[in-house]
Amino acid sequence: MANELVINHTHNGYRIALLKNGEILEYHIDEKDKKFSVGDIYLGTVRKLVPGLNAAFVGVGYEKDAFLHYLDLGIQFHSQNKFTKLATSTANLTYDLRRLSIEPELDKIGKISQVLSKNQNILIQLVKEPISNKGPRLSCSLTIAGRYLILIPFINTVHISKKIASDAERQRLLRLISYIKPKNFGIITRTAAEGKEAAYLDRDLKELFRKWKTGIEKLKIAIPGDKIIGEDDKASSILRDMLNRSFENIIVDEKKIYESIKQYLKNIGLKKDKIVKLYHGKTKIFEHFGIEKQIKILFGKTVSIEGGGYLIIEHTEAMHVIDVNSGNKPAIEEDQEATSLSVNLAAAKEIARQLRLRDMGGIIAVDFIDMKKTDNKRHIYQAMKEYMQQDKSKTTILPLSKFCLMQITRQRVKPEVSVITKEQCPTCGGTGKTNASILVSDQIQKNLHFVLTKQNERNITICVHPYLASYFTQGLFSKRWKWLLQYKKWITIKKDSTFGITEFKFFNKNQEEIKLN
Repeated sequence: MANELVINHTHNGYRIALLKNGEILEYHIDEKDKKFSVGDIYLGTVRKLVPGLNAAFVGVGYEKDAFLHYLDLGIQFHSQNKFTKLATSTANLTYDLRRLSIEPELDKIGKISQVLSKNQNILIQLVKEPISNKGPRLSCSLTIAGRYLILIPFINTVHISKKIASDAERQRLLRLISYIKPKNFGIITRTAAEGKEAAYLDRDLKELFRKWKTGIEKLKIAIPGDKIIGEDDKASSILRDMLNRSFENIIVDEKKIYESIKQYLKNIGLKKDKIVKLYHGKTKIFEHFGIEKQIKILFGKTVSIEGGGYLIIEHTEAMHVIDVNSGNKPAIEEDQEATSLSVNLAAAKEIARQLRLRDMGGIIAVDFIDMKKTDNKRHIYQAMKEYMQQDKSKTTILPLSKFCLMQITRQRVKPEVSVITKEQCPTCGGTGKTNASILVSDQIQKNLHFVLTKQNERNITICVHPYLASYFTQGLFSKRWKWLLQYKKWITIKKDSTFGITEFKFFNKNQEEIKLN
């Protein structure tokens, strides 16, 4: 399982693609002017209390007030609120919490009006970015994430990741963290800490304290709406959460972030800085690695799946709907039930990839091809759960219903990644839209392979728009010469300026049009 991270610098930030064996798993856009990100900590002001919802709306500088529910205040809220008041009124307050007396825990069944008041300033953390017409979602349970540890102020607990299975290792980490942990700070030990020496964990903890100290210095002079502690940039957060021995390459096309990533790898004690490479190619980095083409193909309404089927993906305000179709899949299985199972298995794999790639959250309804056997439905359910295991977001998957419908909920903390795959048609002058032209060459290639190998045609002529004709014929080793080497047959390319950019026709040796499916 070879993982690669490819980072493209743009005028407005970065585009980041996580690849597995050359295929995109995740795609992120990290914009420079993006103000609100999950994990950011702000000084907010209570704008309105809503007793009926047991919640409050808090101003954080966004056009719409953010939502804070009573249950998201956290058990340590009283201590945190006390510290916030001291920090904003006492100039010499230290970031060290050892001298702070911890207040009693928050009552879990209390009322928001008993704890908060209008115009009160509080420290909050974004747990969900603004989505559609909704403002951010907030929490007062502050956490600062590092590579190996997560720092939680105002509590004294130590938690070890449940993914660390060894009892001996869990006990080692518990003893070690309990020893180096300062008073009134809680620690969550992440899975990446398994087997790490004390020096690495101590270095990570010191870096988290540096962030906390810097934030408290800002808090002393902050006004409501100011960011106190900012989340890492997207590239660093991906490396922080996902970097492991399976990473083979990190390729970037800008020197500043190249140096930044190399330094980050040294800081966390991983001797993998040699996998970081600075790209110097003449073509754009996403073009060179075939990412641009994959984006155009994978973010459309229709997505092909292995074996000949395809998905139709629709987005609404309330939910996402995915329809599975068999398409032109050859019926090589014994019966219709077996064919449906085969297509549905391939669809489940691609759906898991699409959810992660597009970062689709909320409710997802999947309409699989009908199957009658209960064992087959159970097989699809188990397969989907297995494919979704690599997803960092929290998901809930329900078994297939009587009508072969599957319901999925996936944690949504930021807007869905959306890429426009339609482009203006030069033939109609922009009055309509056509499928992305980048897909036409692949379609022609598939049809050509079919008529030459399955129908055994000779003296083929392909009639296309002049732009496509140039694409197939220009250059010393053009597409047409590659076809000659592959099929041992010369293909005639005919230009026709009356054709649209995505229009093409095949003709046989008698100049009769070959009908294609």
